[in-house]
Amino acid sequence: MDFKNKIILAPMAGVSDYAFRKIAREHGADFCVSEMVSAKAMEFNDKKTGTLAEVKAGDSPIAVQIFGHEPKSMANAAYQLSRGIYEHTKTDTPPDVIDINMGCPVKKIVSSGDGSSLMRDMKLSSEIIKAVADASSVPVTVKFRAGWDKDSINCQEFAKMAEDSGASAVTIHARTRAQMYEPWANWEYIKNVKQAVKIPVIGNGDIYTAEDALRMYEETGCDSVMIGRGALGNPFIFEEIKTKISGKSYTPPTVFQKIDTALYQARLMIEDKGEKIAIPESRKHISWYLKGMIGNAPVRVAINHAESYEEIEKILKDYIKAL
Repeated sequence: MDFKNKIILAPMAGVSDYAFRKIAREHGADFCVSEMVSAKAMEFNDKKTGTLAEVKAGDSPIAVQIFGHEPKSMANAAYQLSRGIYEHTKTDTPPDVIDINMGCPVKKIVSSGDGSSLMRDMKLSSEIIKAVADASSVPVTVKFRAGWDKDSINCQEFAKMAEDSGASAVTIHARTRAQMYEPWANWEYIKNVKQAVKIPVIGNGDIYTAEDALRMYEETGCDSVMIGRGALGNPFIFEEIKTKISGKSYTPPTVFQKIDTALYQARLMIEDKGEKIAIPESRKHISWYLKGMIGNAPVRVAINHAESYEEIEKILKDYIKAL
């Protein structure tokens, strides 16, 4: 797997599902990372976890991201996923990469000793990475943050440890755990990590435009960029970045194209999950697509009360007519 010069969709819980990954790819994403998969849940043969880890036709290249803090459990998850043998996935296609989450800042995750909590225990983190790398039949990457807080910035040492423990590439989100997602990311941390290791470095944090991506490449020397919140309701950002990199002029999508894409995503979600699950989950995505549009507030309220695709389609088509 080549980790250089890629524009990557980030792993986002409740967001980076198959439907959104498909749309991101159609608009230029080179590589996607799944929602987080719990190694512990796999130990208990959780059926929902199988759905999260599934690699469907055309959903490649992809990394399935796993989280946990027990080396044996993480290794077992990597072994099964990398070979496509977890019993609760409907396909037997393995991912191209196993990614280890050591950066999630959410309280529920860190309070269990997972995610960015692992940045405070270099020894355990190394054991996990080694165990996963040994068990996996595909390359292993690690995603982490700048450190736990401003007094414990250790991303350079952490990246070197990950490299020495068997990681094929690392992704750094340029904030500490304490910062969560505010204020602005400090890309200097990405630059420092790039200087500390020989393996590819993927930069993540505050890419909302093509100019942001180009500036991250220039300022940090990173090998690839990963986009999370900048892609919410805006999968077009991938083609925008690629167009600008190629030196061509970019034509932003119209309001009508955005709404068409929102409806297309809702249909894909229904195909994949069924209407009962997909409709409530699609509401936030549609709201993101509507962001910044004239008079969108009452439309978003109506969408949040819609209970079928037909209702959503009518609300959005009436809105288009009004525009």
